[in-house]
Amino acid sequence: MNASARHLQETVQIASLIDTAACEACVRELVEVRARGGRLFILGVGGSAANASHAVNDFRKIAGIEAYAPTDNVSELTARTNDEGWASVFAEWLRGSRLTSRDLLLVFSVGGGSLERNVSPNLVEALQLGQQVGCRIIGIVGKDGGYTAKAAHACVLIPTVNPDAITPHAEAFQAVVWHLWVSHPDLKARATKWESLAVPTAPAR
Repeated sequence: MNASARHLQETVQIASLIDTAACEACVRELVEVRARGGRLFILGVGGSAANASHAVNDFRKIAGIEAYAPTDNVSELTARTNDEGWASVFAEWLRGSRLTSRDLLLVFSVGGGSLERNVSPNLVEALQLGQQVGCRIIGIVGKDGGYTAKAAHACVLIPTVNPDAITPHAEAFQAVVWHLWVSHPDLKARATKWESLAVPTAPAR
């Protein structure tokens, strides 16, 4: 089996193992934050930050949820990193956004954050702030889920099927799962472009 076939076989295996009940629980959290007029803040680092930016677009445009990602503002992100430190950058950004109990935090992360290992401590501090203000938390994470899985009210864990490919699969499936969410009939509020252009086939005569 070549590397391409192996990666795609692993992808099929992961898709079959994802907990659909966890997906549905996250959709309910998203439906509820929209209903109460709260905001969705999406947090991610590295490739997960790029996914957060894409997801913000989808949640705003397709699901009708007011959504933001702190990493979309590189000037503020780098200023806070330079002046206050990396670990506090998301928490301070959220304080500046006046995070409240009406809002929802969504974390995209491979490991979910760990203070003990000093991996993504900014995610952990942001989640601790969320816990302090009483906002809801959801996530899409890999490995054991780290701090995110412990703090979240609902969380989708991307199963590890190959210890040598944890990151690529975890980050790829962030996109699979959030697209599932925004396409979910309970959440989708607007038609996506190509689907809206579909012309019904005329009946045969």
